[in-house]
Amino acid sequence: MMQYSDEEKKIVSKVDHTLLRTTSTREEIRALCEAALEAGTASVCIPPCYVEEAAKFLDGRLPVCTVIGFPNGYATTAAKVFEAKEAIRLGASEIDMVVNLCDVKNGDFDRIQLELLAMREACEGVILKVIIETCQLTREEKIKMCELVSKAKADFIKTSTGFSTGGATVEDVRLLREYSAPEVKVKAAGGIKDFEDAKAMIEAGADRLGTSRLVK
Repeated sequence: MMQYSDEEKKIVSKVDHTLLRTTSTREEIRALCEAALEAGTASVCIPPCYVEEAAKFLDGRLPVCTVIGFPNGYATTAAKVFEAKEAIRLGASEIDMVVNLCDVKNGDFDRIQLELLAMREACEGVILKVIIETCQLTREEKIKMCELVSKAKADFIKTSTGFSTGGATVEDVRLLREYSAPEVKVKAAGGIKDFEDAKAMIEAGADRLGTSRLVK
């Protein structure tokens, strides 16, 4: 494990140390958890199929985050709610769910609001982050999603899955911070490759970072 400066330690403490590759192995997830513990990250973010094992291994020493409706977001609300409840039952204490981009593009904002409220209810007592996939949205759609996520009282609005055409940008982080309610935090994810990128995201308003690259 590399040695961090004091500034780097502060940045690492905001990281959801992430491994969501579809071919990730049990050994890789265990190594991720061990590295996250040693580095002092905010959580590990892993596939739902590994939540139970990771939660048992970590045994309360670090939060387990997982993804719901990932990465496309167009599963039904009932499916997402079931996924979330099951993940929480297995030990997840943070849920990153993908909004339905089909509904965004159709302008079905009432449907989106109902889904977000259903997810908020399903995730009572745990942290809920809403991924809006900024690279696929217009500025107006991003602002509207800030409004809906704020109304649903989600804990975070998150830029990206890291599986689409682009990841977090400083401009998008700044926009999400400006238009979300003060109590809604911002998570930047996708494409954060080094501490300079991370620092820029935090300065723009990010409270949490999703990345696999800062923990060496």
